[in-house]
Amino acid sequence: MKVAIVLSGCGVFDGAEIHESVLTMLALSCAGVPYQCMAPNINQAHVINHLTGQVTEGENRNVLVESARIARGEIIDIKNADSHDYAAVFFPGGFGAAKNLSDFAFKGSACQIQPDVLHFAKAMAAAKKPACYICISPTMIPRIYGQDAKLTIGNDQATAQAIEAMGGEHIDCPVQEFVVDAERKLVSTPAYMLAQNIAEAAAGIEAAVEATLAMIATEART
Repeated sequence: MKVAIVLSGCGVFDGAEIHESVLTMLALSCAGVPYQCMAPNINQAHVINHLTGQVTEGENRNVLVESARIARGEIIDIKNADSHDYAAVFFPGGFGAAKNLSDFAFKGSACQIQPDVLHFAKAMAAAKKPACYICISPTMIPRIYGQDAKLTIGNDQATAQAIEAMGGEHIDCPVQEFVVDAERKLVSTPAYMLAQNIAEAAAGIEAAVEATLAMIATEART
């Protein structure tokens, strides 16, 4: 029962949120579930100096190469990933999910998903395999699952309105909990959209991972 983890770079402001990524890996590892990290082989939208919060002019970084930092080098190009090989998929947050995996950070409800990411995510959805979206990454759900998909990013009103403009059904959710769309086998949790520290992020992520793995177990019994 191997699962996929889709990363979007390395660093909260321009890539995958490191705490969320590692907490997801830790929860899976503690449950005895092997995972494969993957990311698109594309340039980042931009590079942010995480000390100053400013864009670093003239610097380019690759999403797959940067994601390899978190994955300790054990990562593949999502373009080469076969959905048949995975029982579920996990999308940690960080602005990379909204800048590199999609362009939600720039275009809001008019956003599109990076083609290789969209192809893999839609293949998992078509196979009715469970998916867990964390933090800001649930903004991609309406583009993948269509109208009325239930999800949460916490309670940020502007983001929730953009999600609903895309056809999603946003549900307010506290940091330690998660929202389930049972019909689509979707789990989402706010993590650092609300978390004030790593312990709060961990509580919701661990619960969401457990719920996602329970869906796999249920599927295996049917």
